[in-house]
Amino acid sequence: MAARSLASITVSFGMVAIPVRLFSATQPSSGVSFNLLHKPPCGSRLKQQYTCAKEGVVVPREDMVKGYEFAKDQYVVFTPEELKALEETGTHAVEVTEFVPLESVDPVYFDKAYYLAPDKGGAKPYALFTRALRDSGRCALGRWAARGKQYIVMLRPVEDGLVMQQLLYAAEVRPMTELEIPKTEVKDAELKLAAQLIDQQAAEKFDPAAYTDSVKQRIEAAIQKKVEGQEIAVAEEAGGGAQVIDLMEALRASLKKRAPEEAPAAEQPKPAKRAAQAAQPARKVTRK
Repeated sequence: MAARSLASITVSFGMVAIPVRLFSATQPSSGVSFNLLHKPPCGSRLKQQYTCAKEGVVVPREDMVKGYEFAKDQYVVFTPEELKALEETGTHAVEVTEFVPLESVDPVYFDKAYYLAPDKGGAKPYALFTRALRDSGRCALGRWAARGKQYIVMLRPVEDGLVMQQLLYAAEVRPMTELEIPKTEVKDAELKLAAQLIDQQAAEKFDPAAYTDSVKQRIEAAIQKKVEGQEIAVAEEAGGGAQVIDLMEALRASLKKRAPEEAPAAEQPKPAKRAAQAAQPARKVTRK
């Protein structure tokens, strides 16, 4: 199925304008969704309702308003029109403000991703912009307004195209300094073993197809069993707390576990054959 464009926008840097089409790079989670039901024997779907904490009555949607709590149990109320007026007006354009080294943007700031494809008349400037970014090792940062909000976006080259990555604002990312990470000495021998373990499990590149959602598969299999009327056995959780282990021994055991098994040499007899040979009497050698 061909990808469906979400919108047509323009990427502008300097006096150059690139008409592009916007596509979602990700899709909503296809996880298994459950509904809330009234406990059997009824088994009917439950309906969500809002009740007034003061009067204890169900409040219909037309009687609901939005309010901001500025002090304990004190609110200022906004009408839908007032909230609409505060929203950012969509511009259908991404204005590039600066170019920075690609590796200088920490992935912790990455949010939703979109693919960009050239729109009518945009093939040449699109190809030029993509090639220039790739050759420079930089990405473009800019602003984009949509759905009433303003976003920071990063444009980066991938393969033969562009990805527009929404970025989080600085206030939305917690600093690592909030964590208490003790400074610990690492011995050279430990570091050497850890490096060997990394080398054993190293791959040339990330292959996302190598990873599957085993939890989803397990849930779907359990649902099918339930549909077919089968019982599901629930395993008891193993008790016990965390074990204290020796770091060097754990590293050595990990390396030993991942080491490829040695193929038996062709000339080496099997264990049973060796035992039979040992049981035979030794031959006398007569010298002439």
